Amino acid sequence: MDGKTIIPDTLMEVNIYFSDPRTCVEFMAWMRWGSEGPSCPRCESKRLSFLETRLMWKCLDCQKQFSVKVNSIFEDSPIGLDKWLCAMWLIANCKNGVSSYEIARDVKVSQKAAWFMLQRIRHAMATGTFTKLKGEIEVDESFIGGAARFMHKDRKIKVFGAARGATDGNKTIVTGILERKGKVRATVVHDRKKKTLAPFVLDNVEKGATIHSDEFSKGWYSEEQFIHNVINHAVEYVNGNVHTNGMENFWSLLKRGLKGTYISVEPFHLFRYVDEQVWRYNHRKDEDGKPLK
Repeated sequence: MDGKTIIPDTLMEVNIYFSDPRTCVEFMAWMRWGSEGPSCPRCESKRLSFLETRLMWKCLDCQKQFSVKVNSIFEDSPIGLDKWLCAMWLIANCKNGVSSYEIARDVKVSQKAAWFMLQRIRHAMATGTFTKLKGEIEVDESFIGGAARFMHKDRKIKVFGAARGATDGNKTIVTGILERKGKVRATVVHDRKKKTLAPFVLDNVEKGATIHSDEFSKGWYSEEQFIHNVINHAVEYVNGNVHTNGMENFWSLLKRGLKGTYISVEPFHLFRYVDEQVWRYNHRKDEDGKPLK
C-alpha cells in the first residue's frame, strides 16, 4: 500500500473509495498489519503469495489460504468488505447512532444482516484498558428504560408483573465514570449497592483522585481511597467545581440515541449500545481523513 491511502472523511468518499474490492482488501491489510505486511495466522510465516483472482493469500510454508477477514469481526461473513466498511463509517460518525433499518437501506442488505453487522461492530468498539483515570473524576448512575405510564397494558404486565401500580423500578442501571477533559467509561450494573459500584470505581480510578458525585454515592464511596465531593441534587446542581454535569451530558447523548434512533433496546443487549456510545464519545475529537503513515 502506498502513501496515498487515506481514511475517507465523508460518506461520498467512503462509497467511492471502497467501491473496488481490491482497495478494500489493501486498506484492511494496512490497518491490521501495517507496513510489515500480512503474516500467516496459522504458522506466522511471512512467505506468502497473493492470489489475485480470490483476493486472498496463500502461505508458502503451510500451504493454507487465508483472507483479510480471518480472526476479525468479518470472519465467516459472506457480506463484502465494501458494505462492512461503509457500515463502520456510519456507526462511528453518526452522533446519535444509526439503526439497522438505515444500514439495510444504505448498503443493500436485509435488516437482519444489518443488525448482525452492527452488533459485531459494537463488539469491536468495546475497548478494555489497564490505565486508570486520574485527576478530577465524575461518577454517576442513570436509569435506562421506558416509563410505565407510557406502556401498553400487556407490555406493562410483561415488564413489571402487574398492570396496575407499576413503577419505573425495573429500569436497567448504567453507571459511568468521567475524567474531566478526558475519557468516559460506563457499564451496565444490576444494582446500586456498594459491593457492585465500589469495585467498578476502584478498577477504573487512580487512588488519590478527586471524585465528584451526587448524594446517592454516600453508600459506597471511600474516603481512604479518594477525595470525595458530594452534590445534593435536591438542593443544587452546581457548587463551585462540584458537579456531575459532564456525566449528565454523556447520559443525554446515550438516551438520545436509544430513544430517537434505536427506539427499543432489550436490557440484555444494552451493554453493546453503551460500549458504542462510550467509544464514540472518547473518539469524538479524533482527526479523520489524514494520510496513513
